[in-house]
Amino acid sequence: MNRRDFTRLSTLAAAATQVPGALAQGLAPAPQNAPAPQKPIGFAPVGIGSASTAFMEACAGSPSAKITALVTGHPDTKGVQFAEKYGIPRSAIYTYETFSRIRDNPDVDALYIGLPNSMHCEYTVRGAEYGKHILCEKPMAISSAECRVMIDACRKEDRKLMMAYRLPWDSIWQQAFAIISAGNIGKLQSFRGCFLASQPAGAWRLTRALGGGGSMLDAGIYPLNGIRFLAHEEPSDFTAVVATRDKDDPRFAEVEQSVEWTMKFPSGVIASCGSSYGQYGPAFLSVHGDRGYIRLDNAFSDSGIHLTGKAGDIAFDQIGSGQGHLQLRQIAEHFADCIRHAWQPLTPGEEGLKDLVAIERVYQAAGAPIA
Repeated sequence: MNRRDFTRLSTLAAAATQVPGALAQGLAPAPQNAPAPQKPIGFAPVGIGSASTAFMEACAGSPSAKITALVTGHPDTKGVQFAEKYGIPRSAIYTYETFSRIRDNPDVDALYIGLPNSMHCEYTVRGAEYGKHILCEKPMAISSAECRVMIDACRKEDRKLMMAYRLPWDSIWQQAFAIISAGNIGKLQSFRGCFLASQPAGAWRLTRALGGGGSMLDAGIYPLNGIRFLAHEEPSDFTAVVATRDKDDPRFAEVEQSVEWTMKFPSGVIASCGSSYGQYGPAFLSVHGDRGYIRLDNAFSDSGIHLTGKAGDIAFDQIGSGQGHLQLRQIAEHFADCIRHAWQPLTPGEEGLKDLVAIERVYQAAGAPIA
């Protein structure tokens, strides 16, 4: 995403927090005589975990995005539960074994890929082959090579591929962007970011087979992605270290406990970041200029993000509205309009590829390559 697109996104997404549908209607110039949509764009979540549950809740009140089918390994329990909740016929509950039948369902225009990381590539490629557009959760895949396969498959089938990145759609992140772009903190110098979490024993993210790697793929990708958006350039140099302090903890038999890394950008801007599956601490991003700074606390949440900072005599202090899944609803409605009007998504698959390239560079720099 370039600076022009981010500026446009920030303005329109901010308006959408007050006027439902404003974001989707304004992200790209619609033809003057474009017909009104006949029905909402139909989405089928693939996998019904926490991400897909949030996505379904986000779409529940949308006039342009509707849940019309489900793909789950638990059709008789989760499948029935969510089908009843969202008015989905039982004939539109698919399993992974019957997934191919979704190609024959005209009420499904797009798939929301909320599966474990290592399954993103397979179900994106198959979904595109079945004629469905793809909205994919982060990380896009477990390697940059898989990302390229996904991009090529969607291009071959003329299907749209979008990453469900939430941060650019949040009003507080948009305010941070506006402060930086206006030069209020002076020339951008550095970033510091951290996302620490503690994964429970048995979590799929702790396995190579499903998670694909360590905490960067789930937690560290947030500061990485946020910095890329705010810096508007791609990192060129990396240093990194991975470590597992609790070596006897079976949670870390396959992945590291923590990772710390630095990035340098072509402009000379630098960044220092960390993520973990075995620590507790604040999730934050601070941005430093030569005349001031800003800091985002609770920075990667879907609500309640708090921006503070100072530049000379100006103090910044804003907190998000706490409106839950608003970011996801805006994403769904934007993607629906991209499908309806043949627009290019503002966070296409190429953005997911860039994150995976950077993540691979981090692990390579640490001497622990994941691909």
